[in-house]
Amino acid sequence: MTETTQTTRTQHTDPQNAYGTSADGAHQPRSPEARAALDALRGLRKDLIDDAFAYRPLPRLGDDSPLLRRLKGRRREHAAWAWHGLVVAGGLIAMANAWTDARGGSLNLLCGLLVLAPVLLTLVRPAGAFWLSLASTSVVAVAGTSYRLWPWEASSFVSHLLVLTVVAVRTRPRTAAWMWLLTAAYGFVFETFFSWTHEGYGTDTGLMLVLSAFVLLAVTIWHTRRQAEREVTAQQTVTEHERSRRTLLEERTTIARELHDVVAHHMSVVAIQAEAAPYRVENTPPELAKAFETIRENAVAALTELRRVLGVVRAEDYEVPEAPQPTLADLDALLANVREAGLTVEKVTTGAVRELPQGVELSAYRIVQEALSNTLRHAPGARATVELGYVLGGLGVRVVNGPGTHPSLTKVQPGEGHGLAGMRERVVMLNGEMTTGATDDGGYEVAVFLPVAGRDSD
Repeated sequence: MTETTQTTRTQHTDPQNAYGTSADGAHQPRSPEARAALDALRGLRKDLIDDAFAYRPLPRLGDDSPLLRRLKGRRREHAAWAWHGLVVAGGLIAMANAWTDARGGSLNLLCGLLVLAPVLLTLVRPAGAFWLSLASTSVVAVAGTSYRLWPWEASSFVSHLLVLTVVAVRTRPRTAAWMWLLTAAYGFVFETFFSWTHEGYGTDTGLMLVLSAFVLLAVTIWHTRRQAEREVTAQQTVTEHERSRRTLLEERTTIARELHDVVAHHMSVVAIQAEAAPYRVENTPPELAKAFETIRENAVAALTELRRVLGVVRAEDYEVPEAPQPTLADLDALLANVREAGLTVEKVTTGAVRELPQGVELSAYRIVQEALSNTLRHAPGARATVELGYVLGGLGVRVVNGPGTHPSLTKVQPGEGHGLAGMRERVVMLNGEMTTGATDDGGYEVAVFLPVAGRDSD
């Protein structure tokens, strides 16, 4: 009794029994070959049976088409229908072939329309056009012909080959394989079971299969190449995006390191001044001494936390520079180095020169440095001007260069480079404004305004 119960439970819980039938009655073959065959039949049903006559119009040529890029105006509008025109022209050739047969006027017209219809149908219902082509081939073959090959009469041969080509282009390689196999089965069936209707005729099934195999293979290669190009383009886009993100993060890390050196210097000065202040005043009140001690402790704590935070973004091989971060006072030395590299550059200063916050001066220095580096890379031999404008609310920086004198060395790159992205990061950090763009004479301009709060704007 126990063994019977256990056996019954096993049969109910086993998803597949010995015959490969699941609990819900669906057939699930265990054989890999059988599963592969069923998957292939599902592919046939999906590609050529389900929604075979669904409306899928052939789109016009896109604006990125090489043909349309060469044309303008009304010719461009007409050229957008180029593929439609080629298909219609092929259908008309097949139709004209049917008219030249010796069947008679009305019968020739009917056969011509029958071979034209599936070709035109490929423009709107590609899968259905294949089935219609097989049907029209049968009707035209039964109608009789002076063409001594069968089952494809000459016009039907051209029509069916066009249908196979257009449908293969509009669908996928798997569909092309199914159409070729069905075409072979069609020819075999008619040659085997209906040969009595065309005694004395030869067969053109072999010719159809050979030609269509070459055509469909070429279309399949085209599909594969297009898919590979799309995948490569997508991968390049992702790679470029990741590269931009990585460069941006590296630039932000560099800015964080530089600002750490600036802030750490000021915090160290605060701590030292707070520690030394009580010794500079005789008979320092205890309250004042306590206040200075608190200031020093807070400054040291802030400096410790700042170094701990920077450790997250600092590379292992990064070494703190021994010299202080550059300021606008070091700009003349930078311009001298650039001149030695072959760039003719001059500096123009307007307004009352004054000392600005070190973060502002550091950012202005780096912006000028990067702008001049871009000039050396992208416009060799050009002349450049660096303008500094000290105004009440901040600092204006403008770096402009003319066109390069060595066109063969000029490197033109579309879009915004990583150097400009780094500049923008510095400007955004200081709540400033930045504009870039080409000048009328073919050069380039970078204009930045860095606001200065506090006493500079009073």
